[in-house]
Amino acid sequence: MLALGFDFGRRRIGVAVGSHLGGAARPLDVVVWRGDQPDWARLEALVTEWKPERLVVGLPYNMDGSESELSRAARRFAGRLQARCRIKVELVDERLSSREAEHRLKMQRRSGVKKSKLAAADVDREAAAVILQGWLDNSGQQGAGE
Repeated sequence: MLALGFDFGRRRIGVAVGSHLGGAARPLDVVVWRGDQPDWARLEALVTEWKPERLVVGLPYNMDGSESELSRAARRFAGRLQARCRIKVELVDERLSSREAEHRLKMQRRSGVKKSKLAAADVDREAAAVILQGWLDNSGQQGAGE
């Protein structure tokens, strides 16, 4: 099952792609906001291009597990994404995904794999991959047979 993962933010939305077949998620793109809305045309173009069977949106809980305004905004985004693309959206806990993404990117720089300076868009893409990888790892048994 091919899936797209999203790291929701108010300025940028990181996007990753992955599948149960390959077992790995990889950073794909960053979609920026246009005024007070995500760039829906770009998001829909990515869905059309990749033809995923599932969309996975990270839900940014507070560290104590409570929801914030950003959590509620991510839920609204997920609902709109599902309505526009007509593909099931799953919400997953994304606590610490950005921190993990920053760590991964710093390790890539240290090892010489990534040469450029760490940018916010890099973190957003990588955070989407962290979110999607967690979903792939946790849904492998159910998702592989769907």
